[in-house]
Amino acid sequence: MRIFDPHIHMTSRTTDDYARMAAAGVLAIVEPAFWLGQPRTNPGSFTDYFDSLVGWEPYRAGQFGILHHATIALNPKEAGDPRCRPVLDLLPRYLEKDRVVAVGEIGYDSMTPDEDDAFERQLAMAVDHELPALVHTPHRDKARGTQRTLDVVASSGIAPGLVAVDHLNEVTAKIVHDSGCWMGFSIYPETKMSPPRMVEILREHGLERVLVNSAADWGVSDPLLTLETGRAMLEAGFSEDDVDRVLWRNPVEFYAQSGRLDLSGVGAGAAEPTFEGSSIKRGGS
Repeated sequence: MRIFDPHIHMTSRTTDDYARMAAAGVLAIVEPAFWLGQPRTNPGSFTDYFDSLVGWEPYRAGQFGILHHATIALNPKEAGDPRCRPVLDLLPRYLEKDRVVAVGEIGYDSMTPDEDDAFERQLAMAVDHELPALVHTPHRDKARGTQRTLDVVASSGIAPGLVAVDHLNEVTAKIVHDSGCWMGFSIYPETKMSPPRMVEILREHGLERVLVNSAADWGVSDPLLTLETGRAMLEAGFSEDDVDRVLWRNPVEFYAQSGRLDLSGVGAGAAEPTFEGSSIKRGGS
């Protein structure tokens, strides 16, 4: 089983997780910019974070034979913080980076006017840079937030097929399916979505425009729940080709629209260390 996790926050994970993922068949990932768990207080914090997403994390993933791409954005959780909003002016320089394959995560947390503004401006950046958009739906009042998300997407001028609306559930899947946007599902041990529930959604809505991810953030999460979803699909009667479509070909299809998805090194194995006395290179030049 080959796995492309289209939404996983490896900044919050250890190198042991990378090793487990590689052993489980994870060959490629996309890491979206997100909230780090406590408020950031100035744009410089984002600059360092974005630099790590396009530099350090691809290197760290490569030590385990995993290809790493990123999405860049001002996330909804911090979009209303006046200390963070100048980050919107920093984004264009990062949206030109080779391994940045979408604008994201953008969207809603509390559905405030500031979040409206940041969402609309960043969708406009996606159009200007000819990139897909990865959209976060709110954890509270999800049905209303998802509909509001789709309304903003429709008015932005971006093609629905360039938008993935993430963190969906049984209540919100149909309206996103009918919109023409991609449907994203985060599989978690205790919240959001489980492998058995995901199987039922696939039975109801089909395999087209579906992205299954582990997200794997700071809370209780598991970067191998993509694998468990694939196993659940097989046990439920889906074919190996169906699993490959959901866990590999679909994320490839979505992010290839960026023109920057580089999978030429898939299957090449872990990079050879070029350092001594440590399991991972320290520092930088």
